[in-house]
Amino acid sequence: MEELLAALEGKQGANMSRATSPGGEPRDEDGQANGVSHLSRGRPRTYPYFKYLPYDVETEAERQNNLKEILKHLYISIEATDYSPGVIHWTRELKSWLGLKFDLTRTQRVNLVRLYYELALAPGIDVAVAERFANMFMILTKRKHYLRPGKDIYLDWRPLSRELKVLVLPAESGMMQATNVKRSFRTLTKLCNFAQLYFDPKQVPAMLEEFLPFFSTSFAEGAFVVTGLLNLLLPTSPAPEADKELLPQSYLPTMFHLWSLVNRSKVFDTTFLDLFSRLARDSLPAKHVEFTEHGIFTLDQSNLMFTSILRLLEIPVGQSHSAYSSVVDTNAGLGVLLERDPKRHPISHHIARWIVMSISPACLDRPNSILGNLEALIEGVETFFHPSNSGGWTKTLSQLVYYLADFFVMRWNRERSGEMDVPSERQLDEELKKRFVLCLRDVVFMGIFSKSSSAVNFSLSTLQNLAYLEPSLILPGALQRIYPSIQGLVEVHRTTSSLRSLQILSRIMVTTKGFRCHVTSLLGLTLPGIDANDLEKTLLTLSYLQSVCYNIPFYDLTEGRDDISGSMLALEWIQSEVGRMEEEGANVKLDYSEGLSDEDEELILRSSTASLAEFLSSFLGRVFTLLENLPDASRIRSGSPEENVVNTLPATFTPLLASLSPELYDLALNKISDFMGNHVIHQARDAMAFICNTLCKVSPTKALKRLIPMLIASIRTEIDDNGAASTRNTGHDVLPRDRGLVWNISMLSMCVVHVGDAVLPYKQELFDIAVYMQVKCKGIPTIHVSNYIHHLLLNLTGTYTIDYSLYESDVLSRGIGPADWGRITHPQEIDIKWHVPNQEEIEFAIKLYEHQSEAALESLTSLTNGTSNIKRDGTGKEWSDELSRNLVLFRLLLSGVSVLFDPKPSSKPIDKSHADTNGDVVMVDINGETNGHEPERIPDADADLDDREDEEKPVFHYPEGYLLKEGDQLHEKVHSLRERTGQMLHEVHNFLVEKQEDDVTCFQALYMAYKSWFIDVGIERSAHVLDRVTRLLAADIQPYKVSGLRKEYPRPILLRRANVYHLQRLRHNASPRIKSELDELLLLDLAQSSVSLYTEVRRNAQSAGESAIKVIKGARTLVIPPLLKALEEGVRSNDFARIKGALYSLLFGSLVKTISKDWRFTPVMIKAFIAASAVDKASVQKLCSGATFQVMEFGRNAERMVILNEDIIKAITPTNEEMKAKIISKQDKVKKKRVTTETKKAALSEELVDMARNSHWKQASRTAAIVVTLGMRFDGLASENLVNLLTLGAIDSHPGLRGLYAGALSALFSLVSTRALCQHKYENFLLDKQFIPAKIEVDTRREDPDWTAEHLAGFAHAQTDIYIDHDYLGWLVWSNKMPAYKVRPEGALEYDEVEKRVLSQIGAHVTKSWFATYFSYLKQEPRDSSADRFHMSNAVMLASTFELVYDGFAAVSWDEIMEEIKEVYGDGTDKHQHRATAEILAGLICSTTDRTPEERDEAWRFCSPVIFKIFSDGLTPENSGYWSSFLHLLLQGRDPRRAWPLVEWLSSIRLDMSSNAAFKESSKILLLQQCVTDAGWHFQLEKPILEDFLAHLDHPYKGVREAMASTIAIINRTRYHESYMDIESLVEGQKQASSIGTRPYTPTGEFSNTLLGIFNQLEQWRQERTPGQQSPSSYTSGSKTVLLWLDITLSSYECTQLTPFFPGVFIQSLLHMMDIKEDQELQTLAYLVFRHIPNIPHSNEEAAELIDVLVRIGKASPSWHQRLRVLVAIQIIYFRRLFLMFPEQRIALFDCTAAMLSDTQIEVRLGASATLSGMIRCSPITFRDGFVKDLSKKFTNMLLKNPLPKKPKANPLSNPTSRTSTPTPEQNKLVLTRHAAVLGLGALIQAFPYVSPPPAWVPGILQTLANKANNDPGVVGKAVKTILADFKKTRQDTWHVDLKAFTPEQIEDLEGVLWKSYFA
Repeated sequence: MEELLAALEGKQGANMSRATSPGGEPRDEDGQANGVSHLSRGRPRTYPYFKYLPYDVETEAERQNNLKEILKHLYISIEATDYSPGVIHWTRELKSWLGLKFDLTRTQRVNLVRLYYELALAPGIDVAVAERFANMFMILTKRKHYLRPGKDIYLDWRPLSRELKVLVLPAESGMMQATNVKRSFRTLTKLCNFAQLYFDPKQVPAMLEEFLPFFSTSFAEGAFVVTGLLNLLLPTSPAPEADKELLPQSYLPTMFHLWSLVNRSKVFDTTFLDLFSRLARDSLPAKHVEFTEHGIFTLDQSNLMFTSILRLLEIPVGQSHSAYSSVVDTNAGLGVLLERDPKRHPISHHIARWIVMSISPACLDRPNSILGNLEALIEGVETFFHPSNSGGWTKTLSQLVYYLADFFVMRWNRERSGEMDVPSERQLDEELKKRFVLCLRDVVFMGIFSKSSSAVNFSLSTLQNLAYLEPSLILPGALQRIYPSIQGLVEVHRTTSSLRSLQILSRIMVTTKGFRCHVTSLLGLTLPGIDANDLEKTLLTLSYLQSVCYNIPFYDLTEGRDDISGSMLALEWIQSEVGRMEEEGANVKLDYSEGLSDEDEELILRSSTASLAEFLSSFLGRVFTLLENLPDASRIRSGSPEENVVNTLPATFTPLLASLSPELYDLALNKISDFMGNHVIHQARDAMAFICNTLCKVSPTKALKRLIPMLIASIRTEIDDNGAASTRNTGHDVLPRDRGLVWNISMLSMCVVHVGDAVLPYKQELFDIAVYMQVKCKGIPTIHVSNYIHHLLLNLTGTYTIDYSLYESDVLSRGIGPADWGRITHPQEIDIKWHVPNQEEIEFAIKLYEHQSEAALESLTSLTNGTSNIKRDGTGKEWSDELSRNLVLFRLLLSGVSVLFDPKPSSKPIDKSHADTNGDVVMVDINGETNGHEPERIPDADADLDDREDEEKPVFHYPEGYLLKEGDQLHEKVHSLRERTGQMLHEVHNFLVEKQEDDVTCFQALYMAYKSWFIDVGIERSAHVLDRVTRLLAADIQPYKVSGLRKEYPRPILLRRANVYHLQRLRHNASPRIKSELDELLLLDLAQSSVSLYTEVRRNAQSAGESAIKVIKGARTLVIPPLLKALEEGVRSNDFARIKGALYSLLFGSLVKTISKDWRFTPVMIKAFIAASAVDKASVQKLCSGATFQVMEFGRNAERMVILNEDIIKAITPTNEEMKAKIISKQDKVKKKRVTTETKKAALSEELVDMARNSHWKQASRTAAIVVTLGMRFDGLASENLVNLLTLGAIDSHPGLRGLYAGALSALFSLVSTRALCQHKYENFLLDKQFIPAKIEVDTRREDPDWTAEHLAGFAHAQTDIYIDHDYLGWLVWSNKMPAYKVRPEGALEYDEVEKRVLSQIGAHVTKSWFATYFSYLKQEPRDSSADRFHMSNAVMLASTFELVYDGFAAVSWDEIMEEIKEVYGDGTDKHQHRATAEILAGLICSTTDRTPEERDEAWRFCSPVIFKIFSDGLTPENSGYWSSFLHLLLQGRDPRRAWPLVEWLSSIRLDMSSNAAFKESSKILLLQQCVTDAGWHFQLEKPILEDFLAHLDHPYKGVREAMASTIAIINRTRYHESYMDIESLVEGQKQASSIGTRPYTPTGEFSNTLLGIFNQLEQWRQERTPGQQSPSSYTSGSKTVLLWLDITLSSYECTQLTPFFPGVFIQSLLHMMDIKEDQELQTLAYLVFRHIPNIPHSNEEAAELIDVLVRIGKASPSWHQRLRVLVAIQIIYFRRLFLMFPEQRIALFDCTAAMLSDTQIEVRLGASATLSGMIRCSPITFRDGFVKDLSKKFTNMLLKNPLPKKPKANPLSNPTSRTSTPTPEQNKLVLTRHAAVLGLGALIQAFPYVSPPPAWVPGILQTLANKANNDPGVVGKAVKTILADFKKTRQDTWHVDLKAFTPEQIEDLEGVLWKSYFA
């Protein structure tokens, strides 16, 4: 071993990573570069796991030796190609080794990371196996500090990119492979998340070279795929300082340019923010990357990113739609596979990461920095945080704020601890922290009261983080809100949020000076929350109490102090503070660090603790009342509130009792024990027992002395005097008579568990009472008695911590003082008290176990042999009761002493040769299967298939504190008792099966006992101890987790971590053990009952069996044969119960894996399964269909070849001769096994083919599905028999079977061609190497400036030597070569003998009659309407069969086929004839793809006339869909010249104005549109088409206009391309242009002229139209065509092409169109297009022009409709460009809106008011405050300077009718001015609907309105009343606070107006 070690250490030099590795230092003696490699971690462990265990652990050398052993076996398995089970087993061992917190050295980790990366991506490896390796890779790289990228390791990105490209760029890999299962994209994207960190930043140019050429928006999927790949693979860590061209800013402009190529896409926004945020994070520590107030970005970049954040939050603005267009993201295609899972990686996470990682002190003094923009963002969307304003945005916003705070805290802590090495000038400082907290404070206080529960959760966590950063800024506001809530002054929901806030703030309050004095009074105030009528509030109160108890000691600190008298001082102080909060309101400032001296604060704190005793007794009183009133929990484990309360009580009591001073503990002990002794509350039994348990755990000696005697006495009284448990009872409820007894037993059993050796003084009493109860009790109480024994045994034999104190003993001995509040104990400095059982305890436990077991054995014997006095008479249940009672006792006894059972003797194997007892590593034979139960049915020929290893697999055990010595008397006694128990169980099983087979309760108890017997060895597995303890610990840790800090938890929680670690060791050692004879008997018993007639018996046996086979080696192969036999017999005799039992056991548990791998069983299983699937019973059918997929997988091809990099594998362990020999022998075995398996598969396949031919269709369909995976192989393709079945099956009369066989036949064709393309080599197949005869690489002349134009011009005519099929070539950037296909291939595809055999065999069946039958089925009417579509699969299948005809394999001539095709079309009247014809012709044309030009022309000569005739006259609404799919199949992803006759014909379509067949015209145009869409930018015949369309824009038919509009839009969309010469010129060009690259889609001169011409024409038509004309005119028709075209373009990614035309051309025209009242359709369309305008991204210049035009129209347009509509656009553009707008634009928009308040039209005034308040609301404070001030002054003056004239006194003599005179123009003007002023003031008030208390200027304005304008008649008075009423309505919740903002005079003025009339 020493030599191995030395060899391993010496080998590492070669494998160090390339870049910047510490290679040059001198090596010391043992070959280490100064010990570098032994540094296992970048950071030492926070928690010393090994130090705290109560027993000696193994040495580091032993751990390393075991690791070497694991690595050695791992290496052997890989070299022997034994991936499953071999490599998987050793991977599991390695994972387990790491799980025990053992550390790898750096070199080992590097080598393993490389190895698993290689294995996870190795070509040829089974997908499921590769996922396991990917998982291991993620475990090894889970934490970033394990390995430093670059310093320790770089990974190669190419293998990963290769796998991803196969998924998302299938065109690249040549062809679709039907037979090769691809990896799951989820696993690949997860791999990227972990591997990306380790990609070399120097590879950025190579990645851009690799991916960018695929970028294209002509076929937009390319764009989505490329950005997805860049996001997943592009390394974001900083490149070395020397490489200037790799700094982020050198390629960022290109990224921004790519982003701008796809506008209006949510996917793009998300992807780029994700990429940029990681870039920001990784560049933060790099000194050489330039860093400004915008982080590593520029001002323009940062503003664009903030603008996209505004879009992503999807805040609703005015009448706007979302800023996104759903159409764009539906083009993502396969790009969807590359998106990160939005649940795991929410967008708010990316946003927050980018912002926080870009903040630095540079932001403080510059206004538009990242921090300034963050403040503007939060201020802009502030109102959307308010609870009254919730919607789809609520969760995203609260999540964003949560992540912002979380990242900030993490960065703050890591910078402080030095873990993040950030240059000092970039580090966060106090001032930044303060501004950051203030920025988020208000919205978080709104969020905690939100209506959405997830928003509340996020807001509370944010609150905790902010309070952690700045307690003095957060706690005052929190307390100011919390005090009224918990005093019950406000709504209930505020109370619950306040309680939760208190819980998360408790830790920070306890440790913050001044605020900690509030804690005890808050505790008192929350007490009423414990209330049986409101269990939710009770839970929250208990949780709060728990968190306080973990942080403060309940000690009265006034003791021995004369200067403090009780709690008076504290009470007075608290009252004055609460008063201050009420007065100062929400902005209260409590700065205790300044205004309170340390001495005073300490006195107040001490005084506040005087009331703790009083608190404790009232708390206990409340809990007792709660328990008395608890409702009955309806059923257990239902998640009901009652159950939650019962579970939370012990969690609260443990820290509470542990933190009490001795005096207070005595008080609690007295109260609790008195309550327990005097009450029996049945439904609160569990809760009370838990409380009892916590009481005893905290101070065992005191508590047990008080409780045990009392409880034992009560039990005896109950039994002797009250006759409890004297008879059996029916049902599940405890009888009232027995409740007292059960109460006392429950208390006793919880008193004696986990209290350590404190029970020893009472051992005799405890032993006697157990015996006494077992003798006396019957019925349900007996279960509780057994449970009590179980608990006592657990307590005596377990090793566990018994330490719950908040402090170390030295702190307690010096006395507790104020400084100990919230004290943190460091994880390295704790001293844990453990309970390790002593000899006396073990002896007592074994005595108890023995006595109880013997009694039970005796009782069971007498029950089964009839000597018992309880007779099995078949009437009473007495016998069953007694039997199940003893079985339950057995189960609990076994699990109670499980830690005493040693896995070795527990499985005495049959041969004794394996005893190797001295080392920790026990060598055991993996399957000691040489016993009498060897299944007879397995003949010797299958010996190769046996999975048993002849070598031994080592099992690694580590010390766990095992208590008994092997060979001593106690050890023998325990194990022999277990053995006898097992025998007894077997006998009871036999007895029940024979005599009582319907006694379900006994069987249930029996199999539960079986389960314990099997799995509770070494650890109590049946109780899931480890999972449970881990889960509880995780829940308790949660509140104390702070990002960037390590394990800063209260001491009791830290201690529990050690306990969990001890259990992890136990769990690790309880690995599967060898089976003994008794194990076999019991396993076969379970298998027998798994197919019982009784459902319940079956279920229990299956569950026990499932658990048992996991812990016994070789159990699976033992139980499969009897189960298979049962299945076969069941099918034979139609015994449904047995069939279901067997199917379920075999296929729905862990046996299915063994069956699929072990071909001794598989054939039998498959045949039995097929037979079962014909059984006529619904439940059996359901099981069968559920398992079909798994059974199909059985036949999959095993791994034949895996291609790996040898160097990476050799790095993990040294090899020597002995190992080589092992590898060779293992290799032989694996090979033999594979060969045998494949032979069996082939044989079975033949058998099943015959079966499929001759069975019922239902069975045949199952058989066929299985046969396909079984029978097709790369080497032999398929057997003769199978080929015949498939070829004839494709024309079977049953439609379902026909579909199956045709699909399989297609797969076979695909396999044949793939094999031929891979030159018949499997290796080429795995590596995706295909040799297509026609494919060539062509040099591009990219240096030639005219090259792109020439390239495109080539697509305008048919003559060419090569076809360019790929759309992306040269769209964005040219590569130096491009793939192309020769028009005249030099050679055809060469087939070898195997392929020819299969093809000729298929060809022999493909005759004229075969085609005739196939075609006739094609034109049948499908069974359901969803199947009525063009089936791509039929066309592909036909293409393959036509190729057979070409290659001369088929027994049919072309003439015969042509006849049949004509027959199919017939007269063309039926749509099904069209569907069939389209599919056949598509197949025919596709089959000529790789043929000579002559053969192609021949095919076209036949097809063209048919097609063109149909296109000209035969299209109907029913069949046009088939033909557009036909076109799509022929043109998509192909060179348009391949289908030139079609393209040419479609391009020659011109509008026929004389035709009145609208559908005929429009359907032709739609086919042309399909052609343009598929050909993309390669379509070059557009000019005449566009001219024709533009000349007829005013076509009279709607259908034709719509078709024209969409075709024009698509032609224009596909004209754009960039075609940069190469990547360098692309990157350089963008960099030179600006930091955000060039702006794409700039309209060409030609396009601009066309567009202007169109709008001039429309204007001319408008002038010609008579106003009010009802009938359609050229203007209305032409406008609709243009609007449809604009709508399509503006909803797409090239929308920015039209932005230059908005201001000058579109807006005015659109407003005119919206004015045509006679044509509603036109109005709607125009409005739709108009609404797009502000949502389109504009450049700064375009936006400036647009704003000018909007302002001009708003102020000066003669039509009030137009003025009103402009307001819509103003508000949206203001919000969308919040970060891009210049101040003068802002002011212009505000001035315009304010001026429109004085509009003559009331609708415009009201609209302007709403718009103004919206704009104010979303403006940043700096701008908002000044503006509000100016406006309020302006409007108030308007109101005061234009008073209403006094009414003249009425003259009684004058004519009464003359009073209602028409108002004069002056009066009108006055009303208008006053209305404008009122609306303006109203807009200011409504801009702040939720600010509480309202801003200081609001009360004054309200008073002005009430006094000066409330009594105005008409609209003015009405407006005032509405404003005032709304003000009150939105503030219902906070009215008590808001009222304080008004002075008494203001309240008096508002009294009558504001609330009397509306809320009287």
